Amino acid sequence: MPDKDRTSGYFRPDLEIMDAQARQAYLDRKVADTVAHAYAHAPAFARKMASVGALPGDITKVADLARLPITEKGELTEMQQKGLPFGGLNGEPLESLSRIYVSPGPIYEPGERVFDDDRWAQAFYAAGFRRGDIAQVTFNFNMVPFAFWLDASLNMVGCVSVPMGVGNTDVQIQTLKDLKVQGYLGTPSFLATIADKAESLGLDLKKDLNLRVGFVAAEMLPESLRASLQERLGMVIRQSYGTADVGCLSYECAHMNGMHFAQDCVVEVVDPQTGQPVGENEPGEVVATIFNKAYPLIRFGTGDLSAYSNAACACGRTSPKLTRIMGRVDQVTKVKGMFVHPSGVQQVAQKFPEVMAYQLVVNRQGHNDVMTLVCELKDAPADLSELKCSMEMAMKEVLRVSGEVEFQQPGQLPQGCKVIDDRRVWK
Repeated sequence: MPDKDRTSGYFRPDLEIMDAQARQAYLDRKVADTVAHAYAHAPAFARKMASVGALPGDITKVADLARLPITEKGELTEMQQKGLPFGGLNGEPLESLSRIYVSPGPIYEPGERVFDDDRWAQAFYAAGFRRGDIAQVTFNFNMVPFAFWLDASLNMVGCVSVPMGVGNTDVQIQTLKDLKVQGYLGTPSFLATIADKAESLGLDLKKDLNLRVGFVAAEMLPESLRASLQERLGMVIRQSYGTADVGCLSYECAHMNGMHFAQDCVVEVVDPQTGQPVGENEPGEVVATIFNKAYPLIRFGTGDLSAYSNAACACGRTSPKLTRIMGRVDQVTKVKGMFVHPSGVQQVAQKFPEVMAYQLVVNRQGHNDVMTLVCELKDAPADLSELKCSMEMAMKEVLRVSGEVEFQQPGQLPQGCKVIDDRRVWK
């Protein structure tokens, strides 16, 4: 398919180019239906409504959502431990599910038997994926839902998925070459690693590979890295924004002037202190309401800061757009595509009684994240190498991300320092 055909059209034209008044009426109906179902079938949500004196009849439109409390990600673990596996937020019985996913926390997430959420498919189509493309998925298929969602969504678009998972760079390159793969799905840093390794093997990136479109997520995409990869590989690269809890919330089109709200969900940008919606171009926390009756997350706080714009887009899509992700409301950060929580860092440190002070430092080397757990010891063993090795294994086990441990003399870490110090600079 000629590349010029990859920039036009819509996956859901009935929603993507709907006028604002019609979209509002559509979303109002979906909100009322979802809230009523969740109130009747998800006891934890019913309790949240009761805590603010609300009944389903009070929530009949998007604007009414502001009456409800926000559920932050950190609450999910606490709620689930009080009522395993889903903390009373599941809106369908257990036997209706096909999978239970395990995300860091741990947080358990239900996977319904029939996956019909097409928000990622909207993002793929906007990025330029088309029917008949072979698309290689390099996200993790182990325990978490994200890669499974992408695999199913590629099939909605009519693409053929190659579920490679993470790592195995040599095999990834061989597969890209042998199958003449057109589409890449993964982190931008791993695509850069693939490109570097392929060149070191003597491959011509444009002649020996056939990549045309890339969908990247799970980490920041500096424009310098995007431009470099597009030039080296002769492809277009688009990004989206979403979480493993609520799925796709926004995505780029060909014009790359923000990320269009995905259709069939509600995206709010709210004041982190009050939970009330903020105005256009004002920064706030991204809060999502999804219409999944098996797991009706209503007013879920992502913890990410952004702003939205109602400016018209030349692509014809009429939804608002998130401008960019500005950072986190809390100390949670994303490293190599995985969320790292202060509580997880604490859990690692508490496994080792020798540690009296610690801080996780996140830096950037080239296009890769580097994570270092800086520790001060009260009773340093004669041989630090064994302790260092054990702690690095614990980091990978608990945080799901590999990193290094560095020991320093007591007193160098500031008293009361934050648990995670993210020093990355994005250009």
